[in-house]
Amino acid sequence: MSNASQEQSSLLQRSVTTNVARNLANTTKTPPQMMSITPRWILKLLPWVHVSSGTYRVNRTKIELQKPERINVDFHSGTASFKPESLKSIPLFASFDDEIIARIAKKFVLEEAELGNTLILEGEDRHKIFIIAHGQVEILSKGLHGEELRIALLSEGEYFGEEELVSGKPSTVTIRTITPGSYFSLSSLDIEKLFQESPSLKQSFQTSVEEYLKIRSTVNKHGEKHIDLVAGFAENIEIPETYVDYSNKPREYSLQAIQTVVRVHTRVSDLYNEPYNQIEQQMRLTIEGIKERQEWEFINNREFGLLHSADPGQRISTRYGTPTPDDLDDLLSKVWKKPAFFIAHPKAIAAFERECTWRGVPPPTINLFGTPVLTWRGVPLVPCDKLEINKNNKSGQATTNILLLRVGENEQGVVGLHQAGIPGEISPSLSARLMGLDKLGVASYLLTLYSSLAVLTDDALAVLENVEVGYYHDYEHRQLGTKIIK
Repeated sequence: MSNASQEQSSLLQRSVTTNVARNLANTTKTPPQMMSITPRWILKLLPWVHVSSGTYRVNRTKIELQKPERINVDFHSGTASFKPESLKSIPLFASFDDEIIARIAKKFVLEEAELGNTLILEGEDRHKIFIIAHGQVEILSKGLHGEELRIALLSEGEYFGEEELVSGKPSTVTIRTITPGSYFSLSSLDIEKLFQESPSLKQSFQTSVEEYLKIRSTVNKHGEKHIDLVAGFAENIEIPETYVDYSNKPREYSLQAIQTVVRVHTRVSDLYNEPYNQIEQQMRLTIEGIKERQEWEFINNREFGLLHSADPGQRISTRYGTPTPDDLDDLLSKVWKKPAFFIAHPKAIAAFERECTWRGVPPPTINLFGTPVLTWRGVPLVPCDKLEINKNNKSGQATTNILLLRVGENEQGVVGLHQAGIPGEISPSLSARLMGLDKLGVASYLLTLYSSLAVLTDDALAVLENVEVGYYHDYEHRQLGTKIIK
């Protein structure tokens, strides 16, 4: 037999081919996969409160002195400005009438500052209030041995010097810029000029200042009325009388609905239900999407979301942009009463881990629901991609936020709100109802999830702002402390 014949003989089909055989075989299938599904740690870690009435009222003690809030600074064609009425966010000006506020607002001057400028020097008689339009400043005070200690870091919309403006004492702190920026300023001399222009305003101004100082002397650091007590063993001491007043306008949270309609043709559900039920898979994936949206709302909702519920006094900025161990320690000092967990974008956690590695203090890990999670000072750093990363228009850097929570009703913390037992419920506060068939044979199912979130006291939540996630260290030049940006 020739070689050609032998080759042809070897190519003869001796078995059924796999391409034909697989037509007679069942394939092994997975249920539908969806990349947008995340662990949703927040929904798992929050304690849930049953709200039978659909509304959850948070009663608090009465605040006698308004808490400071940030000034909303607007930028038009690169020029900063603020609305006069926003000055009432400053406790000193809160009780001033609109005429005085409008006249005072006109006296503010917009100034530019370079890096390292000293705006106020400790011990000087410089009576001035500053509102930061752009940039960051540090507040310093001298320690026992003459060293400078940083006691605060302020950024856009924050202010300082309101008490120095009306007092006759030298400044007790030094204010220095740590970035180039701009700020609005008003001095006691500007106030005197205002009185010279309108002498009738002087008495009204002084009355408002005296009222502010009087209230300030009767409240604690939270703005609540002091509870008068007596302690000791001395006899013949009159026992003081006191009471605790409540806010007459308590905050109420209503359950919010997340809804959608799932539509499945009956021809599909009748004929193509093996090995996976078509309706169940459509419902399962839609419910996953609903719960992803629920977690996003818990972070970003403008009415009850964590980012918008944080008190201005509970917001701090990073020192150098990157999230360092010092920054997270400062965050812990804000929520020091039984902190439960941090919440951060995975890129923010990676940036924090790089800083820890650079300093030689790698954070330990724990197992959370079977997954390794980083911790800092024993508090878990829970990853959540619902904390969005935004590009800063001024610096060009990608920035985000890191949250720290205390949770639970008993701890006066953060709680999730829902109502179990609703009609058509398939899981707590989640219902699925058949709405019927249309003329084309399409079945519609209404899916509804009711929930909300409440922050019971201001110190249950803190936010670390201006967290930059794009810095990488050059480890080949570790001794020089060089940073590179990728």
